[in-house]
Amino acid sequence: MNLPILLGYQLLIGLSDAVTGALLIIAPEFTLRLMGLHVPTDSLPFLSFIGAFVLSVGLACLYGALVIAHRGSPCKLEVVWLLTAITRGSVAIFLVTQILAQNLQAGWLTVAITDGACVLIQAVGLRNGWAAHAAR
Repeated sequence: MNLPILLGYQLLIGLSDAVTGALLIIAPEFTLRLMGLHVPTDSLPFLSFIGAFVLSVGLACLYGALVIAHRGSPCKLEVVWLLTAITRGSVAIFLVTQILAQNLQAGWLTVAITDGACVLIQAVGLRNGWAAHAAR
C-alpha cells in the first residue's frame, strides 16, 4: 500500500474514533441519536465510559498516522494495527452476538461492520507488510 493511502486510512479511522469517543463522553445521547440508536437513559453514563475506550483507539490510530507522516519505524505502526485490531475484533464479535441475542438494536450492526472491516484491512496489511513497504 502506498504512503498517501496508508496515511489517509490512519487519519480517517483515527479521527472517526477520536471524535466519536469524545462525543460519547461529553454528549452520549446526542451521539447515539446521530448514529440512529436509542438506549435507556440510565445507561448513558456507561456509554460515556465506553467513549473513553473508543477515544483511546482513535488516539492510537492517530499516533499511527503520526508515525507514517514522520516516516517512523514500520514496527510501531504494526503494533498499533495489531492492538487496535484485537480491540475492534472483540467489539465486533460482542456486538454481533448481542444483536443476534436481541439484546441490542440492529443499528449497532454498522459499528460491528466498520470494526470488522478495519480488522480485515489491518490483518491483510500486517500479513503483506504494508507498513514496511510504505516506509521505503
